Amino acid sequence: MMDENPFGAVIAGIFWFCITVFGFVFSKILTPIWENKVGRFVMLLIAGIGMFYLVSTWSSKSGINQTNLSPSHERTILRDNDKSLAQLPMVQTPLVKPQSQSKQERISGGEKVLIINKEAINKRAGAVAYAKGDFTTAVNSLDTSRKINRNDPETLIYLNNARIGNKISHNIAVAVPIGHNTDIANEILRGTAQAQDEINQAGGIKGIPLKAIIINDENNPQVASEVADAVVKKSSVLGVVGHFGSDATLEAAKVYQKGQLVVISPTSTSIKLSGFGNYVFRTVANDKLAGESLGQYMTTQGWQKAAIFFNSDSDYSKSLTEEFTTALQNKQGKIVKKFDLASSTFKAKDNLEEAMNLGAEVVALFPSSKYRDQALKVARVTPSRLRLLGGDSLYQKDTLEQGKDNVLDMVVAVSWHGEANSQAAGAAQWLMMQLKH
Repeated sequence: MMDENPFGAVIAGIFWFCITVFGFVFSKILTPIWENKVGRFVMLLIAGIGMFYLVSTWSSKSGINQTNLSPSHERTILRDNDKSLAQLPMVQTPLVKPQSQSKQERISGGEKVLIINKEAINKRAGAVAYAKGDFTTAVNSLDTSRKINRNDPETLIYLNNARIGNKISHNIAVAVPIGHNTDIANEILRGTAQAQDEINQAGGIKGIPLKAIIINDENNPQVASEVADAVVKKSSVLGVVGHFGSDATLEAAKVYQKGQLVVISPTSTSIKLSGFGNYVFRTVANDKLAGESLGQYMTTQGWQKAAIFFNSDSDYSKSLTEEFTTALQNKQGKIVKKFDLASSTFKAKDNLEEAMNLGAEVVALFPSSKYRDQALKVARVTPSRLRLLGGDSLYQKDTLEQGKDNVLDMVVAVSWHGEANSQAAGAAQWLMMQLKH
């Protein structure tokens, strides 16, 4: 283990290095040892050790300063707060690349933490106890973690799971894009946590409690397919809530359909999911309704010409683009040009100028989550005389943060909004109050 004071270690290393170099330089003059092969070897060895110590201690210091979420720094935080937790296993964080994680590392019912945050130390302690089968300690640690941060749905899910322990339970899985977008992942998990908590507090389903297993698919189609395969092999899982993006859901749906495991997506809108199979469902409206709504809104406002910015590598983006195009053409509107955000030749300003030269009155932004930043570059250079329309992938807080004043009047097609349903809005407000207090 390295010195607790990296700066002091560096000073000590420099001091030791200077002494060894001094001895090395003057050894030929001051001592006959240099003339002896063994003596010469010893002197060189001492100099080498001093140099190695210097480099090692300096690397330790600079590494902690540069990477705040490195494993070494995370262990330092544990040591500073609670020495008894210093041996806790490292958790999966959003900084870990998808290809570096196995399928099992992406799945947790409470035995490992998938979403890291500043209050995670008690949650991690609960996960360690859960993995050991010590559910009493797990409940205590997770309950403490929830009191510190009541807005963390992962903690509440694991807490309910720990209360069940090894008892008979109904098990479901929920697939969320943790590494891709933790905010969205938490939104989906809050709904899961609320439903699970309400069901279990009411006595379960015909007396049997509900467990929820969390899956991190990164919103990556390949990863989604891999974790879906792992879940299908878990015979105790009755169904899956997810996935988030249409592309990820479409890939995973192939596995669920073949494995005869029910999956219900709350957010995937691609037309291709319609009639996909008798084990694949969704609760959200598809892109046909969104495209028709945007087309009708545009022509009702008296605008006839639109330019579309989409990405050709996404089923969601292509689906919404096709439905909007069809809806607009049915109302005698015109698409002046479609610009591919995924193209190597894409340039926001140049493409927008071309669209204006072609007579575009409306700029329609239909990116998948992967190309949302590219679409927002277009929004930022769009003059106020042009109108902005958008798909539901832009219904994010970072749209306002990145787009600023340019997106304030943008019209986005979404299948649900709290203010449009007073009952749903009331339930959402109640949930937020519960999470905060």
